[in-house]
Amino acid sequence: MTITPDIWEPLEPALSVRQVLTLERVLAGEPEVVAGASHLDRPVRWVHVAEAADVGVMLSGGEMVLTTGVLLAGDEDKQAEYVRSLHRAEAAAVVLGLGRAFPAAPDVMRRAAERCGLPMVVLHRPFPFAELTEEVQSRLVRRKFAAVSLSEAVRTELTALITAGAPLQRLLDEVARHSACPVVVTNLAHRVLGTAGERPAVDDVLRDWERIARQAGGTEGDGWIRAELGGRGERWGRIVLCGYRGDTATGRLLADRAAEALVLHRMLAGGAACSWEEQSAQSLLTDLVSGVVPARQLLPRARAAGLPVNRRTFVPLVVRDGDPARLERLLRLLGLSGLVAELADGATAVLLSLARDQDAGALAAHFATRLRTESGTAHTVVAAAGPRVAWDDVPTGLREAQHVADAVADSSAVLDLPPVVRLKDVHLRGLIRLLRDDPHVQSFAERELDGLLCEADEDLLAVLRTYLATGRNKSRTAQLHHVSRPALYRRLEAIQARLGVDLDDFEQAASVHIALLAHDAQQQ
Repeated sequence: MTITPDIWEPLEPALSVRQVLTLERVLAGEPEVVAGASHLDRPVRWVHVAEAADVGVMLSGGEMVLTTGVLLAGDEDKQAEYVRSLHRAEAAAVVLGLGRAFPAAPDVMRRAAERCGLPMVVLHRPFPFAELTEEVQSRLVRRKFAAVSLSEAVRTELTALITAGAPLQRLLDEVARHSACPVVVTNLAHRVLGTAGERPAVDDVLRDWERIARQAGGTEGDGWIRAELGGRGERWGRIVLCGYRGDTATGRLLADRAAEALVLHRMLAGGAACSWEEQSAQSLLTDLVSGVVPARQLLPRARAAGLPVNRRTFVPLVVRDGDPARLERLLRLLGLSGLVAELADGATAVLLSLARDQDAGALAAHFATRLRTESGTAHTVVAAAGPRVAWDDVPTGLREAQHVADAVADSSAVLDLPPVVRLKDVHLRGLIRLLRDDPHVQSFAERELDGLLCEADEDLLAVLRTYLATGRNKSRTAQLHHVSRPALYRRLEAIQARLGVDLDDFEQAASVHIALLAHDAQQQ
């Protein structure tokens, strides 16, 4: 095998045998690989010139040994043992300068090197070994210094981000930028807590994550580099560089610096490792609700996050005034699979994953009933549900559940709601909420409620809201506002006088009710 020039990146932190052989000075010696051609990607740690027959005892591994073979000429046993000793010492390669001792590559050495898998190279033209050692050693030193500088630069940048209060995702993005490969953070159960890198490459990794997780947990190879996350004798996760294409030693440095930063990030956050799981679920559910990324493209992320997705259907729920940690505990207590994440405006999304033969309605109702019972504020917790859907329809179902939750958010204390509120339960409220941004609806609401929209009339507006929501039930309204019936009558008379309406008239009361629903929807 004759060596031809190849492209070499000067910033790579190590040299392989193949790269050494493509250096300009080496090419002047007309190198030819005569054995071990399939092992040319071995890293070269050092270059050593040695003529001693027992050179193997002086090596520590990774050396490229240069020799003229002058002490081996005429003794085939010594020649074979010389190659075997280099193999035992884990040398990177042997380079033989042809000349007086060996005018051609000796068959005994060539066959022994091939059997051992040791790259053997012969130089057809006289070549000063000192020039090769000087060239390679200087490059190795520069590259080692570059690797250390890179390590320190990464540590400095990540520390600055942590000091500035950056979230986990920002740190992972920085690690992915330096490593130029997908980066994945998992807990000890291989559940993905965070990812970074170019989206198509990350999706490819997550699509086959079950297999990759087993590989990442075992021996490193083919660019899969991991570092453990933990401290004080306790491990709680790992970071994995997936398919790192640079030198393995540099990859380990990057992974170690990243692990140090993530541990520090967790410590400064009070040790709440579970918050990373919450952030992962929140990112996934937020992307599903927004619809910016098609649900099918998010399926690998859901599977990697630990959500069962094969042969499953899904029930999206949105809970108002629900604590995500409590909802997560309730899911585990009931033996249900799902993701929990806090959305905007005090809403928490719960995506239940159910087997196809499970009763979705009964399970959702049981979950919501237990939630109300355990919350201690049974009448203020609203559990809104979308329909049971396949994965592709989860975004639509989540948006419907969110719409239902928003429609009843301000009236849950006065409405007699079922454990799970669905679209059919919100009636007029749902329609008004959909139309709340219409200028005609806004104008109508202001016109109908004009006499009660100043700040001083908030109490009267609250009484009106309860009175209409309870179906004009005076006893119930008085009870909810903790006032006597005569006091309530006086307030209702004041409301009617301010608005110029008769609330006993169904059409006028309905008009005021619609206006109030529109007003409340516009305030959210």
